[in-house]
Amino acid sequence: MTDLAHDVKEALRDVPDFPRDGVLFKDITPILAQPALMKRICDTMAEGWGPIDVVVGMESRGFLFGVPVAERLGAAFAPARKAGKLPHATVSVDFELEYGSATLEMHVDALTKGQRVLIIDDLLATGGTAAATLALVRQLGGEVAGFGFLIELGFLEGRARLDAEVRSILSVP
Repeated sequence: MTDLAHDVKEALRDVPDFPRDGVLFKDITPILAQPALMKRICDTMAEGWGPIDVVVGMESRGFLFGVPVAERLGAAFAPARKAGKLPHATVSVDFELEYGSATLEMHVDALTKGQRVLIIDDLLATGGTAAATLALVRQLGGEVAGFGFLIELGFLEGRARLDAEVRSILSVP
């Protein structure tokens, strides 16, 4: 385990039975309260991808990491949001979550054909939201360089649903 992964693990707060019974929620708010740790996380998430044109952050915690990563890369930021949250014309994808279904949307002009895209979120669990975001980016003509996650719950095998490079700072087996 890297020093950064150790520090992330130490800062996380586990919340049992949230948002429903049997779920052990990984609360990142203690990490957000530590500016030096956030800087290290965002620096690491931005490293080694080569040129990136657009960083896409998934609603909502992906915004917290995606915007600073985009700034570090000199890239644009585009949000992938829940249905009905974006004010302009959108493309959408319906997908299944661990406990229900949802729709994810992006603006039709969020990126242009051929742009290299990095997708960022705080957590990779079953991979439903990440796979939906991948589908949206490809629908808009983007080339996905990869995914960057703060935490990966490896036992849920979400990475198997993503046919692009996946990097996570902390992997929970």
